[in-house]
Amino acid sequence: MPLTHRVLHLGPLDNNTYLIVCAVTRETAVVDVGFEPEAAIEAVRAADLRVRYLLNTHAHYDHAAGMREVQQAVGGEYRLHPADRPLLDRLSDQGAAFGFPAARAPAVVLDLADGQQLPLGEESLEVIHTPGHSPGGVCFRRGDWIWVGDTLFAGSVGRTDLPGGSFEDLERAIRTRLFPLGDGLQAFPGHGPATTLGRERRENPFVGELPRHA
Repeated sequence: MPLTHRVLHLGPLDNNTYLIVCAVTRETAVVDVGFEPEAAIEAVRAADLRVRYLLNTHAHYDHAAGMREVQQAVGGEYRLHPADRPLLDRLSDQGAAFGFPAARAPAVVLDLADGQQLPLGEESLEVIHTPGHSPGGVCFRRGDWIWVGDTLFAGSVGRTDLPGGSFEDLERAIRTRLFPLGDGLQAFPGHGPATTLGRERRENPFVGELPRHA
């Protein structure tokens, strides 16, 4: 039976927080809690889910600031790509730059690696390293679904003007790591609506085919 998921729209930046659930075992990965951790905690408890992982697609404040509070309430091992550890270590500094309160990371940080398979109930999630928005940005794939964080949006891409960002790296990651996975994959971003890799390959004004043929 395939994984299911639920999206929570949280905080002043309208972040997408995902609960990825094995429908058989109720084992769950909570992805990217920045703001309103209490809402994620309540959603987990209300659905009687068992949290195995707390996963960050990257360590920007609006995706990571609430992870410690969620872990303290419902458990789960916290995982992040090691290239984003410097960002995680500066969570409070990141928040202060935008007027947000101090935050602390989970005490134990386990690594994510490109190509890693994370067992989740009777299913698994594949880790795909997609640097550019941040050095340690990753996506999580299962079958025809992929959770892309701020790597790719419907009609846009993640900003690359923050520390560690690189548009060249981001463009390369999207075109060589994501688009070859197939047009039919549904992509679930860190902000905004879902899209498909095919739509973005054809029409995205930053990394799609249209700019190259203009």
